[in-house]
Amino acid sequence: MVAFREIEDADPALTFSPLVRGIEKTFVWIGEHGGIPLTPSKAFKRVFVHWAAAEFDWPGHTEADLFAVNKVLNEWDFPPLEILHDLMIAMKLGRHYKGAFRLTKAGQALIGHPGRIFGTVVPFFLFRIKQASQSRFDDAPILGNWDGFLNVLNVETEDGATGDHLRRVLFGEPETGPVPHYDDVMGQLYIQVLRPLCWAGLLQQGRGTASYRFEEARFMKTALWRAALRLETDGMVQGATRH
Repeated sequence: MVAFREIEDADPALTFSPLVRGIEKTFVWIGEHGGIPLTPSKAFKRVFVHWAAAEFDWPGHTEADLFAVNKVLNEWDFPPLEILHDLMIAMKLGRHYKGAFRLTKAGQALIGHPGRIFGTVVPFFLFRIKQASQSRFDDAPILGNWDGFLNVLNVETEDGATGDHLRRVLFGEPETGPVPHYDDVMGQLYIQVLRPLCWAGLLQQGRGTASYRFEEARFMKTALWRAALRLETDGMVQGATRH
């Protein structure tokens, strides 16, 4: 079982987590407005989605990224926000009440405590969400178990590694043929493992890399990985660092 260390609220490593930042910003809005207005289908209204796009500064989903392909933003146009909404409902940090999303007592207890947000929300996000669907819940990713992924990534991303390298280390050489084709294993590795770790703030994807080129993207551990995770392969990384 993967063990997370407790992170102090003042730890600067928390700034690496888009997920923590998004929840904190959401709490700010609710504190100022009393709640987030909902559409009839119970999605966040555009007024909040537009504000969140600017405030969250989510890598790969910045305000500029989102408006480059949309004239207006609905919740489903901003996938991390949609997931964050589902997360807070699933964890009972908030609820829909009289046309608005409002915090529960459990959610209010996290206000002003980013370390507690990380320790509470990130394990649920990684280990309970079935990332392939982004809506259903499961105990493990389809491709394997988190303990194995994290211990391999702990070693391979110490100095940074491309998606292609990680795919080969974890699953071997991709199939080849006369006609280039989409590598589904690479795609699922990104969607189910690498992207969630980046959204949690444990990995960082190299800036300037097109998100659809998973093979070329470069992934590196952040300070938050080093602060939060305790893994079986830590000795291998420390030994390599000494040499």
